[in-house]
Amino acid sequence: MKKLILGLAVTASSLAFAQTTTATASSSNPVTFGVKGGMNVSSATKGSGLDDNKSKIGFNAGVFANIPIASSFSIQPEVIYSQYGNKTEYTVLGNKYSTSSHLDYVAVPVMFQYNALPNLYLEAGPEFGLMVSAKNKIKNETNGNSTTSDNYKDDLNTFNVGIGIGAGYYFTPNFGVTARYVAGLTDIVKDNPGDAIRNNVFQVGLAYKFK
Repeated sequence: MKKLILGLAVTASSLAFAQTTTATASSSNPVTFGVKGGMNVSSATKGSGLDDNKSKIGFNAGVFANIPIASSFSIQPEVIYSQYGNKTEYTVLGNKYSTSSHLDYVAVPVMFQYNALPNLYLEAGPEFGLMVSAKNKIKNETNGNSTTSDNYKDDLNTFNVGIGIGAGYYFTPNFGVTARYVAGLTDIVKDNPGDAIRNNVFQVGLAYKFK
C-alpha cells in the first residue's frame, strides 16, 4: 500500500507542478502537453538461471507534460502504460520450450531534458513504475502446445524504479520521434535469495505535442 501511495503521489505532484507552471510560464516558452507511444524491447538482467535470457517485444503508450525551466532546459513528467518482460528457452526430456514473461506497468518517468539543438533534445531521469499484471506464456516448440499462467504479481515486487537516458527529435513543432533506454534498479522478485533480477527496456516511438 505504501508503494502504491508513493507512485500515486509522484504522479499527482508531477501533474500539479505542470498545472501550476502553466499559469506562470511565459507566452514564448509555454508548458505543452502531448501523447506518445511506441515499441518496447525488454529483457531482464542476467542472474543465476538467466543465461538464456532473450529480449521480448511489447508496447508503451501514454501522456506527458513538457515544462520549460530555462531557455535550453525542461522537465517532462509522463504517465505511461508500459509492457516489460523477457523470453527464455530450455529443453526438457527432448522437448524444446519457450517462456515469455509479460510484466505490465503504469510507469511515471520524470525526464530532465536539454535542448542541444532547436529540434533535438537529450534527456535523463528516474522512472517509477507500479506493476498491474504479471503472466507467463509457456509454449512447447516441439508440438506447438501453449499455456498461459494466471496473474502472479503477488509473488513479485510490484514497485519498480529505474534510470532512463534518451533523446528525441521533432520534425515539426508538434510531431517527433523518441528513443530511451531504462535500466532497472530494483529486484523484480520478492524475497529473492539469489542474484537480483532487474527490468531493462529500450523504447522507440512517436510523440505529438498539442500546440
